[in-house]
Amino acid sequence: MTDGRELLRGVMVPLVTPMERPGIPCAAHAQPLLEELHRAGVRSLMLLGSNGEGPLIPTDRIGTFAAGVAARWRTLRPDGPVLVNVTAPGTAEAVQRAEAVLAARPDALVLSPPLYFAHREDEIVAHYAALKDLGVPVVAYNAPAYACPFTPGLVDAVLALEHVAGIKDSSGDPMLLDHQVARAARLPATGVSQGAETALAPALRRGADGIVPGIANAAPGPVVALYEAVRAGDDAAADRWQDIVTQLVGVHRVRRGVPVIKELLAARGLCPAHAAPPFTACTAAERTALAAFLDPLSAHLVPARSRP
Repeated sequence: MTDGRELLRGVMVPLVTPMERPGIPCAAHAQPLLEELHRAGVRSLMLLGSNGEGPLIPTDRIGTFAAGVAARWRTLRPDGPVLVNVTAPGTAEAVQRAEAVLAARPDALVLSPPLYFAHREDEIVAHYAALKDLGVPVVAYNAPAYACPFTPGLVDAVLALEHVAGIKDSSGDPMLLDHQVARAARLPATGVSQGAETALAPALRRGADGIVPGIANAAPGPVVALYEAVRAGDDAAADRWQDIVTQLVGVHRVRRGVPVIKELLAARGLCPAHAAPPFTACTAAERTALAAFLDPLSAHLVPARSRP
């Protein structure tokens, strides 16, 4: 049985998906960013999540990308897990996406409840059960902004499935997180990870095994420092780093979502700014506002390189 606590431990980056042109993923373009994340102390990756524009990328384009990124990460960090999100509107497509990324040898598949329709909880449990025969552990992904939200009862039912190794929660609901941590503690080797960026330190103190913040693509150093400070019991340092991370998340006031993070990375030579349609690149005005916002925070960003 996979140890979900070990799987989800530490800082996991929900990697952006570098593209050679809009909508066309390119593993080679990920190399500079992967090297900087490794240098900063990031332990693991999640591919094709919301920060990775996963649901916007067709199934026939995800396998080669996932395999290439996973292979490169494992040369940098052989002990670093690689998880791949296969969330889709329906069960058949989720299974197809899971099969498409098996060549990447994922340490786990990540799956949200189905997108678009509201489903009964028994239907959602059946959706998770459908991945059992693939032979890869599954991490449940609570992203209520995009999919049917988890309730405490649904948490219990999904975590009871033998092949489900843990849960990643991005709801920001501390009571739900407490329930997940308590439920996981009563199960063998079941992990919990937190993705709500403004509540990383509190989540770790509440018992989360790890954190998965999107801002770590651009600022891995502060996130790793926050995790290490909580682990060392240095609450004052953890709170200082949480404040810096919260300030950095303010970048989404310039423009919400993936394009602003990709623009930030492109300006530092780490990732092309291309996004998957219908996303569009930042405008000139947005780039100007982004540079002004980041200027006082630049010391906390990933180091710049020559453009890829």
